[in-house]
Amino acid sequence: MAGATLTDVIKKLEAAYPPARAESWDAVGLVCGDPALTVRRVLFAVDPVAAVADEALDWGADLIVTHHPLYLRGTTSVAATTPKGRLVHTLIKNDIALYTAHTNADVANPGVSDALARAVGLVGDLVPLRPFDDDPWRGLGRVGDLPRRMTLGEFAEQAAAGLPRAPGGLRVAGDLSRPVSRVAVSGGAGDSLLGTARAAGVDVFLTADLRHHPVSEFVEAGGPALIDAGHWATEWPWLDSAASILASSGVNVETRVSATVTDAWTRGY
Repeated sequence: MAGATLTDVIKKLEAAYPPARAESWDAVGLVCGDPALTVRRVLFAVDPVAAVADEALDWGADLIVTHHPLYLRGTTSVAATTPKGRLVHTLIKNDIALYTAHTNADVANPGVSDALARAVGLVGDLVPLRPFDDDPWRGLGRVGDLPRRMTLGEFAEQAAAGLPRAPGGLRVAGDLSRPVSRVAVSGGAGDSLLGTARAAGVDVFLTADLRHHPVSEFVEAGGPALIDAGHWATEWPWLDSAASILASSGVNVETRVSATVTDAWTRGY
C-alpha cells in the first residue's frame, strides 16, 4: 500500500470535522507526528491511552485518531515520568502520529451522536438536539424516531444490544412500561442537555455521565425518561463512522476500529 502523507489524511479529517467548530476550551488537531510522515494504517479509538498505543504498535499503525484529547488542559512537560508523557515518548519513538477530533466531531453532520442514534435503533432523518444558529443540521445531540412504539424497557434492551458492552451497563430512570417512540441521544456527558431534551418533547433521552440529583429532580418534574449508557460506550460507535468517512475520502490508507475497551471503569458488581 502506497499510503498518504499525514498532511493529506488530516485534510480529509478536518473536512469532516472542522476544527473551527470545536469548543473554545477544547484541544483538537495534531498532538504529535511529522506532517510529512507516510501514513498507511490508521487506528481509531476513543481514548489516547497506553493500551491503545500497544494495539497500534502490534498492528503497525502510523496514525491514531482518538475522540478524547491527550492534554485537554494543557501541559508544560511531556517527560516520561507520567502516563501521558510516556505515551508521547512511545508514539514518537515508533513514528506513530496522534490526532484528536473531539467536540468538533460531536457537532459534525454526521458526528458522534448520529452514530449513537443509529446504534440504538433510531431511523429516518435525525436533527440536532441543540442546533447551531447558523447551521440547523449541525449541533449537539440528535433527535429521531424508533421504527415502532415500544416500552422504555424494550428500548433499553435494544440500546444495550446495539452498544458495546461496558462494565457499568445501562441505567434507566423512569417507568419501564412507559411507551416511547421519539428519542434524543447525545454521546458522552449529557447533563447540560437535560433542559433541552425536556423542551424537545422527546419520550426518552439517552446519554452518559448523569448525576443523581439532576436525574432525581428531572424525573420528579415529569421530564422524559433517562438512560445513562456510559461515556465510552456512547462514543465508541462514532469510530466506525469516522473510519468509513476517511476510507471513502480517496486517501490510500487502511483503517481499523480499536477493539480495546478503554472505559475508565473496570468491572461492575
